Amino acid sequence: MAGPQQLKSQLQFLTSEGFSVLDVLPENSLAEKITSIVLDNTPVAAFSPAIASLFKKLRQQIEVVDGSAARVVVLGGGTGLSNIVGGDSRRLGWARTPFTGLKQVFPQVSSVVCVTDDGGSTGELQKDLPLIALGDLRHVLISSIRRANLIRIYGLERMGAARCAAALHAVFNYRFISHPESAAQLLQDTNAVLSDLPEPLRVYLGDLASRLYSDPRLAPTLHRPQCLGNLLLAGAIYKQLDPSLDATQLLASHQVVRTATIRGLAEISTCLGAQQNAVFPCTTTLSQLQILYGNGVLVTSEDKSGKARRGYPVDRVLVEFSRNPFLQPEVAQLVQAADIILFAPGSLYTSIIPILQVPGLAEAIRKNRSALKVLVANIWVQKGETDVARDAPDRKFYVSDLIRAYHRNIPGGVYDLFSHVVALDLTDIPGSVLQRYALEDKEPIYIDRNRVRALGFGSIEAKVFSEEQLRQRGAIQHDPDALAQAIKGLWALQLAGYLKPPACKEPLPAADGVFTGECPVKLVPCLRYDKIRSQLQYLSTELIPAGSMTMVKMTEIERKWLLERVVEIIWLHPDIPLEHLQFIRGVTLVEPGSWKRCQEWDNVFSFYDPHDQRIKIRQDQAENLNRFEMVFLVALGQSLLGNYAQEKRMADLVSGDDLVGRVFRLKVREKEQLASFLTPEDIDAYLRLSRMHRLREDERVFTRVINPGEGFTPPGLFFGLFYAWYLDNRFAANIEYKMSIMRNGISDLIPEQVRIVDRRRKTINFFRERIFRQRSPQLSGKVK
Repeated sequence: MAGPQQLKSQLQFLTSEGFSVLDVLPENSLAEKITSIVLDNTPVAAFSPAIASLFKKLRQQIEVVDGSAARVVVLGGGTGLSNIVGGDSRRLGWARTPFTGLKQVFPQVSSVVCVTDDGGSTGELQKDLPLIALGDLRHVLISSIRRANLIRIYGLERMGAARCAAALHAVFNYRFISHPESAAQLLQDTNAVLSDLPEPLRVYLGDLASRLYSDPRLAPTLHRPQCLGNLLLAGAIYKQLDPSLDATQLLASHQVVRTATIRGLAEISTCLGAQQNAVFPCTTTLSQLQILYGNGVLVTSEDKSGKARRGYPVDRVLVEFSRNPFLQPEVAQLVQAADIILFAPGSLYTSIIPILQVPGLAEAIRKNRSALKVLVANIWVQKGETDVARDAPDRKFYVSDLIRAYHRNIPGGVYDLFSHVVALDLTDIPGSVLQRYALEDKEPIYIDRNRVRALGFGSIEAKVFSEEQLRQRGAIQHDPDALAQAIKGLWALQLAGYLKPPACKEPLPAADGVFTGECPVKLVPCLRYDKIRSQLQYLSTELIPAGSMTMVKMTEIERKWLLERVVEIIWLHPDIPLEHLQFIRGVTLVEPGSWKRCQEWDNVFSFYDPHDQRIKIRQDQAENLNRFEMVFLVALGQSLLGNYAQEKRMADLVSGDDLVGRVFRLKVREKEQLASFLTPEDIDAYLRLSRMHRLREDERVFTRVINPGEGFTPPGLFFGLFYAWYLDNRFAANIEYKMSIMRNGISDLIPEQVRIVDRRRKTINFFRERIFRQRSPQLSGKVK
């Protein structure tokens, strides 16, 4: 402890009463000043030789503080976590400098990784295997490879270790779209220099690749677009499992899968040259992210939330677990013993918060009273997540907004989770770069230091972005080495007793307690995918040629394409209950020349025909996949109404000789004749929300008056459009326009505006609760 003691003596001298030498530095707090000195950002030439010498000595004393024994735990997901641990391993250039970041300063660094990702090759893998998301685990694992381990395990030279890391980078990031003919060919196709891999490591990877072909449970994954690294991780896990257990049995034996996942990751980590405990999933319980927006729409899927442009702030973040979640004892032990706990930068709502919703994890962090706890703030606004501040949607997003979002969504709030926040000093970024990012619709997250300090957190604004990435790619990204040195400086300050958070002047409101109820057992992705395919395989598929009204069966190739596309649409929208498929018997594509549906009110070229229970789509709509997805979802929504309408007609409304409007009249079927997903009570509630007027309570007739020349969206079409909009607001621009009134302030000067907004909100609630059956116990009491 000589380093910290010497540092403490030096700091006592530099911060003695009266004028302090450190006061010549422009930074605000002692932590910021020390960070600037550690990063060598102080303008030494502007100071006298005596002062410059003092700063140099201070930096040297921090440098000699030994970080090799410090136990570091970093929580996060994806690029942000990978980058600060050891560089962003998804970048092609990572192979040139693989040994960087926290792992170089703190060899005993362990990562706790979010596992709610469901996009890309990770999503493809989940169609076949009952495993947690592996993509971010792979990403962080490669970043965790250490030169010292490769040298110790395989007897490599320094350059040989670098070449080995580059070869592993090529193998684990290789992606393919067609079925590889053999394991040997698969590894050869990666273009990795396989001879740079030590023989034992090459044999190990060859064995994992061979398992993809020999294990019938893994073999189907090779028929989808995949990332080889994800498959190798899956192979390492399945290596630990009884080969006789199929997916259903594995799901029933979740403890067996948990053990295999932890052991498989430990084995592959060691073989690749990372620490045995380098990477842990936050939980081995299968889970999906849910985002509740300020307008009441609840969206399931991390991938969808990242692409969403709802235009409303995120109100709540939920994690839907497939069963009661399980906190790894290994993770709990790591956190309890940690000397440093870091929250990595990245997607606020899709990386940190889901981790801390695993019961027990946040509390384990709070109980560790001695560790240095730091939040590394994001640099950029994450579109669809942090582009709108919840408390003030019209202003920019600040670091204090990040903290408030954490506090609102983490059980028990943020206090005692971290004491300091490290953020990027925007004054160091050229204005031309910020302008270019602005043209790309990206904005920085601003640090409001006074507000952050008032909340009781230390604020460190520092030059921790990568100048190399700025020069090479024009990109602003955290510099792994600079950030590691900044953390080391803060840790040295804490060891010396000179790192204290400011007093809390504006305490945050009381946070939600920990959810202690039972999680209902949910259908996991791979079983859901199987059920989608099995339910849709019996759909009839027909064509109606031009000039004909006769349905003709599709060729096998046409049928296969159509059904695969429909399966993919249902798969991509986890919020669609499989019960929504029960009223469709087939899909019919109609040549434009035979399309007879009246388009007086719309240009939606699809509908559900309750007479033959088929979704009918104009054939040209299938030429564009996004357009086909939209029209299919509209018709699928309409199918939930089933045969609810016994009679529909439009009549002129005349006063004397004048046409004053028209009346749309709808008669609902009797309960005994109704074949619908909705109950009669649901239908009644929906029709009232869609502004249909019930003539008499004891009758089943609803009417709507339309002024001359005005447009009208019939309730069946409106239902389909709203269904598609709820799933993805890009699919129904007219509904998005109608709902935009909810973004505006409500004035009591116009009572009709109050009624419209109330009706819009009730319609959203109706679809969320009655149509999509989104009734998570964690959501109870959280929807206004």
